Amino acid sequence: MTHRVLTAEFIHESNTFKKGLTELHNFEVDVLLEGDAALDRLCDTNTGLAGFQDVATEAGWDMMHVISAYAVPGSKVSKHAFDYVSDKICAAAQKHKDSLDGILLALHGAMVTEFCEDGEGELLQRLRDIVGPAMPISTTLDLHCNVTPQMVELADIIVSYKTYPHIDLRERGRQAGHILNATMAGKISPKTRRAHCPMLDDPNGGRTDVGPIVPLYARALEHEAEPGIHCVSINAGFSDADIQHMGPTVLVTYDAKTDGAEDRAQEISQQIATEIWQARNSIANDFLSVEAACAVAKSFDTAQGPLVIADYADNPGSGAYGDATNLLAAMLDAGLENATFAPMIDPEAAEMLCKHSIGDTVTLSLGGKNDPAFGGGPLELTGEIRHISDGQLIGDGPMMGGLHRSFGPTAVLRVEGVDILVVTERDQMLDLQQFKTFGIQPEEKSVVALKSMQHFRAAFEPIAGKVIVCDSGALSTPQMSRRPYVNVRRPIWPLDTEAQM
Repeated sequence: MTHRVLTAEFIHESNTFKKGLTELHNFEVDVLLEGDAALDRLCDTNTGLAGFQDVATEAGWDMMHVISAYAVPGSKVSKHAFDYVSDKICAAAQKHKDSLDGILLALHGAMVTEFCEDGEGELLQRLRDIVGPAMPISTTLDLHCNVTPQMVELADIIVSYKTYPHIDLRERGRQAGHILNATMAGKISPKTRRAHCPMLDDPNGGRTDVGPIVPLYARALEHEAEPGIHCVSINAGFSDADIQHMGPTVLVTYDAKTDGAEDRAQEISQQIATEIWQARNSIANDFLSVEAACAVAKSFDTAQGPLVIADYADNPGSGAYGDATNLLAAMLDAGLENATFAPMIDPEAAEMLCKHSIGDTVTLSLGGKNDPAFGGGPLELTGEIRHISDGQLIGDGPMMGGLHRSFGPTAVLRVEGVDILVVTERDQMLDLQQFKTFGIQPEEKSVVALKSMQHFRAAFEPIAGKVIVCDSGALSTPQMSRRPYVNVRRPIWPLDTEAQM
């Protein structure tokens, strides 16, 4: 029997502390493609859609892809942008509901809109209102998700990424598709259990390479081999979203037809959640001040590769503005040579630079224009323009291989010993091509300073002599008490020492 499956991708991680709204334009800059256009662009990339298509080919589905919509993490999603994408998905479900056997979605799990805290729950509710309670719905989520009870109630199958950097999107897409396929064939009846930790996020922000949570991911895979247990998802939470149901969760998708599976799912989810709570003080990252990071850089031996300095706090990938200047100022004050810094997200400065020519010497105000209280104010700099571009690039690393991205109008400005990548559109540093496309060879630099928390490691650790992490004091600072939380349920760790599991 051929199953007909509706697929879609709608992915955004929303930082509620960031000013403004994420509009449809922000999706257009990243990915906003319908039907075959999405399949043609994304069919052989590290995406959930590629995994869905793998299963469709293997199982012989009639797969109907509606839309792929991704935007770089940022402020709350506007109602217009949310409705535009959701309406496309829901209209297709309405039109074909009588012939559909299942729905397969790639979501994020931390989308907040200007009108509701739970964007994914809202989309799932709209779909359930159309297709009813019996239609199987399978989803993938980023492990940096705030999973609400509504999401668990409305989605039968939930599969979260198990790697950070996220190099397993396609693999998780396949997993979600295989579970859906067994459901449509009548072999299983999936449901999902949820356990929640009263924490802003897990102690290492979801790191799957070091720290006390790493063995739990290995155990999750072992549990998935047990009878009736189809997926165990460990979610770090997303502390930049001030919503009621924020924090780490453990989800277990199980087969309600298998005797004892529900009780086992409850046991697994609670046990892992308890261990996350017990590890709450075990922090693997050593967050240096920007001055301390630059002191390391001054004496670093580059024989084995450059020193990579990651500005954790100004990570555009968690919704930070990407224009913090504290680290750049410290690099210039330290007199670092043969260094690079990327990106400085400053559309005004990028526009001004792109009106000049390569080789011109210019003076300008750079960065720090969104919220100087987080990460530093504008710097008055004079430098030489080394490169001008439209910002288009194609990644070739573990996360972005084959994916097209755009920084918009882009320039490289050399100030003293530092090449600064000045860009228009927001993105974190994930791929070596985000330097190389613009004439910067990162492996040849002594110091590579970039804005990212963890994703950079997939591409940059192999070329690095050493990696260090700093806190520039920007919007995504690990000093969580600096954020004005209002909506999250209290008590919660680490804001409240009396919080209990």
